[in-house]
Amino acid sequence: MARRPRGNDAEALRRGLIELLTNFEQHLRESGLRDQVRALVPAHKQLQDLGCSLLPQGSNLSARERILAYLRTFPGQVIDGDELMIVAGISEYARRLRELRVEEGWPILSGMTAREQRDADAEGGDGTDLPPVMKPDQYMLAEDRQDRDAAHRWNMANQIRKSEAGVRDKLLRFFRANVGKPITSEELRYVAGNVSEWARRTRELRTEDGWPVVTRTSGDPSLPVGVYVLMRDEQAPAHDRHIPEIVRREVMRRDNWSCRWVGCGWPHGFPASDHR
Repeated sequence: MARRPRGNDAEALRRGLIELLTNFEQHLRESGLRDQVRALVPAHKQLQDLGCSLLPQGSNLSARERILAYLRTFPGQVIDGDELMIVAGISEYARRLRELRVEEGWPILSGMTAREQRDADAEGGDGTDLPPVMKPDQYMLAEDRQDRDAAHRWNMANQIRKSEAGVRDKLLRFFRANVGKPITSEELRYVAGNVSEWARRTRELRTEDGWPVVTRTSGDPSLPVGVYVLMRDEQAPAHDRHIPEIVRREVMRRDNWSCRWVGCGWPHGFPASDHR
């Protein structure tokens, strides 16, 4: 069980930490290794308390609540894991992040998933929604919005993940069970069994199999980064699934880069230079 931080006065905690480190000089001169290590334990706890105190009423919040409060202060910004460790006051912050994502439905993107998504786009070059460049130990709250149905979807994802189907079939099954609902890239990665090919297979569902999967840059600019939606449980006709890129661009140019369906209004402000 995580230790509850003591005190919420950052200045008092800072002064106490300085005093502990100042007194440690004597241990460096006179004490053995074990005594030196044990003398640092209070300083370590004091530093944890200081980090927790930086948030309003931080000592009254759980580690998970502090992490969420910090992420919600900076939505859409890449946050280092070390930052979350400081405000959480615990080293097991990654576990708390997973709980926030799985149990409470906060769209938290990890650096590993973001990298795999970018790699798939570089390979396919079709304009898949691109997350920012992130390191494996970095995180981002894609949108300051809680999805209260996420826990139910994760239970469903777990069942699909354990099936004997291939990665693309697992992803399609999950999409078809959530038609019209936003699905995060972290969910798709989990369904695929945490294999890096999840992003490429998701792209293939749209480009090769004709499933209307949209992202921020391929159908719905209102979606946050790293979110996918299967708009309809319906495949495009076979003759529409493999249109050569040169033909598609010519048609877009002919129609002034906008949809001819009355009332659609695409491209919602995208410049014509962006062929996606």
